[in-house]
Amino acid sequence: MPGRYQAITLVSEESIADVATRYHAEQCKSLITRNQSPDVPFDQSINPYRGCEHGCIYCFARPTHSYLDLSPGLDFETQIFCKDNAAEVLRRELSRPGYVPRTIVLGAATDPYQPVERERQLTRQLLQVLSEHNHPVSIISKSSLVTRDLDILLPMAERGLASVAVSVTTLDNHLKTRLEPRASSGASRLQVIRDLSTAGVPVSLLFAPVIPFINDHELEAVVAASAESGARHAGYVMLRLPHELSSLWQEWLIQHYPQRASRVMSAMRDLRGGADYQSAFFERQTGRGVWAALVSKRFELACRRHGLSDAGERVALKADMFRVPGAGIQRDLFS
Repeated sequence: MPGRYQAITLVSEESIADVATRYHAEQCKSLITRNQSPDVPFDQSINPYRGCEHGCIYCFARPTHSYLDLSPGLDFETQIFCKDNAAEVLRRELSRPGYVPRTIVLGAATDPYQPVERERQLTRQLLQVLSEHNHPVSIISKSSLVTRDLDILLPMAERGLASVAVSVTTLDNHLKTRLEPRASSGASRLQVIRDLSTAGVPVSLLFAPVIPFINDHELEAVVAASAESGARHAGYVMLRLPHELSSLWQEWLIQHYPQRASRVMSAMRDLRGGADYQSAFFERQTGRGVWAALVSKRFELACRRHGLSDAGERVALKADMFRVPGAGIQRDLFS
């Protein structure tokens, strides 16, 4: 599937041109993305990578590759753009006059711990900068690699500066292999929750995406297993199908679940007011109608049964210890 926009020039690394996945070095000019969305619990985020090797067919970030004149399909999984100067740019942005420290989310679009992070270590470098300056950070990931950085995350968590949300989509490894071909298994993600929680890092479950007739029947089991593993909070997101993702998803459905395809899409359109997708605030994450109400009630009851609070209501991370890069003194938030 072709991209929607004109190509832009980026630096690629020819030394790895022969492998299936190509990594492109990108020198970004800005890093922190800001949003004014009233239905998400953060307004600052960073994605050190564009594209994602996990290959999750449902990923709502796939259409962003069109801005690079690349396919939201295979290119999104195999053409990975690495913001190699991310730590340097972050330090610069934190030192700007008037910067107000608020929680930065790593991984709001693509996974900050996808396989390339093992070598590139861009996420680790960002955490080192944030830790050095006592800046709050929350991570969203489905990778077991996040535990590599416990040496940074635990001291930050002890200062009230760090939390992690682990995305658990399914505990069925056969389904996982189809939906998320190069991501960690459900069992591995539960172990991540256990390892982080045992160490002392606050962990939330993110059951996402919820897909009617594909994984929604696992809702109660995922909540129960995550709570048993040590998650404190939980949230969920219904499947979102913006732009080219709708046709990619339907092709996948017909290939893997041909007898269920029409039933799944009928439920999806019920959630989206008759369309494949609607982006209205307060509805895009959960949908509307009978299906939305049913999932909401099931999730509420499951969380109550296992003592999990709403992820959107978790205790806010601290921002009053922030130190401006280069200033050498604690920032006075009230000046």
